[in-house]
Amino acid sequence: MTGMTGDEAMSVVISGGSAVRRRSRATTPQRIWALTIAVAVLAVVLAAVVAQGVTGVRGGLRDIGHRSGPQVVATSDAYFALNDMDAQVANVLLVGDQRNLGVGRDKALGIYEQRRRQADADLQQAAAVGAGDPAAQRAIRTVLDALGRYEALTAQAILVDGDSHHAAGRPSPTAVGLYRQATDLLKNRLLPAAAGLTEANSGALEHAYEAKHAQAVRTAVFAALTGAALIGVLIGLQIMLTRRFRRRFNPFLLLATLVTGMMLVAGASTLTGGAGHLRTAKKDAFDSVLALSQARAVGYDANADESRYLVDPSRRPEYERAFLAKTQQLAALPSATALAGYPTALRQGWNAYDADHTDIRWGGYLGTEFHNITFPGERNLAERTLQAFLTYQQDDPTMRVLARQGRLHDAVRFDTAYTPGNSNYDFDQYDKNLTALIDLNRSHFTTSIQAGEKDLSNWSLIPWAAALGVVFLAFAGVRPRLAEYR
Repeated sequence: MTGMTGDEAMSVVISGGSAVRRRSRATTPQRIWALTIAVAVLAVVLAAVVAQGVTGVRGGLRDIGHRSGPQVVATSDAYFALNDMDAQVANVLLVGDQRNLGVGRDKALGIYEQRRRQADADLQQAAAVGAGDPAAQRAIRTVLDALGRYEALTAQAILVDGDSHHAAGRPSPTAVGLYRQATDLLKNRLLPAAAGLTEANSGALEHAYEAKHAQAVRTAVFAALTGAALIGVLIGLQIMLTRRFRRRFNPFLLLATLVTGMMLVAGASTLTGGAGHLRTAKKDAFDSVLALSQARAVGYDANADESRYLVDPSRRPEYERAFLAKTQQLAALPSATALAGYPTALRQGWNAYDADHTDIRWGGYLGTEFHNITFPGERNLAERTLQAFLTYQQDDPTMRVLARQGRLHDAVRFDTAYTPGNSNYDFDQYDKNLTALIDLNRSHFTTSIQAGEKDLSNWSLIPWAAALGVVFLAFAGVRPRLAEYR
């Protein structure tokens, strides 16, 4: 400071210090405002993230539980009903007007009518659920048109058979010819169309689940990061005010931090919980429902092949091969390349499983279920179902031996009777256990959907209310400090 007196130098120092203090007083409010605005922005972002995530999970639960899921089940049930319709027509032709033989003509006709109404109701339900999907509507119309032609052919076959009196298993060639046309229409048009609907709907369901579940997980992570950033800014604002204004803590900011922490924990928990309900409903329950429903449909188709085998001798090799193919769809055993060896191979597979529950040697729909046992009581039901299936499979060679020996009357009785010791009785026991297994998984599916929807029911407004509270508390906390600079 050359050329300055001591008083002048002191004046410069004092004026410089005053300028620094003025600059400090000017920047402190700006910092407070910047941090407060950051709190407001992050609070809104956190609320938006949580709300969007909740909306996505709720949409996934709604789609799986009330749209795609029921549509898949309806088309799969229609497949089952169509197969049993055809089996009952074959039974009508087999027993004719014989009494005390097996299922009986009247009972077979009654079951046929019941399945006809069921198939119609399932298709109507699938059409109603998929009303916004033009491709699904076209496919369902195709199935309904083919079903109308099929019913006309079966009605003619039943009518012709009713006008003739024949021995058990020996319907008239005219009735067999009409039934053959109906069965060909069923196999070549109806069943592939119904199976295609089920496959397309289940594929769409899987895609929707994967997208919604992944979105829920990503959103939970992003919410956690946003919430952590918001808490960090609030703590930073608290520290700045403590240091600048010599106060221990700001109660409003402390409360805002607590609200943020609660929203963060609750929001992340809700999102991960919703994703968990979504996974339980889809992977643990619905995947089993779908596999077992398809098993039921294919099982009835296989059972119908036994009746077709008896009613149409000229096609016996074809129906025998079809029975083996469908049996392999139910419980695939690569080592069982011939129908006669299948029961033995399945028995060996069961014995291995009985010794070690992780040793599951069969695939197919029942294999899918055994690899997805998750609920209490499910393993016991699955085991009873497989044991009943094995008993039914052991009956099949008996029926074919009787037919090859020319004991057609005995073969028809053994195939169609619902009394113990006969094939249809054992198939019915298998079907009852299978149905109970489906119902168990369906119950958990419904419970998971309802639990998820209940947990998310109040989360449309909670994130925004919490964000508004955080913003209000933040501004209330800094307002007195900003007032000191006026």
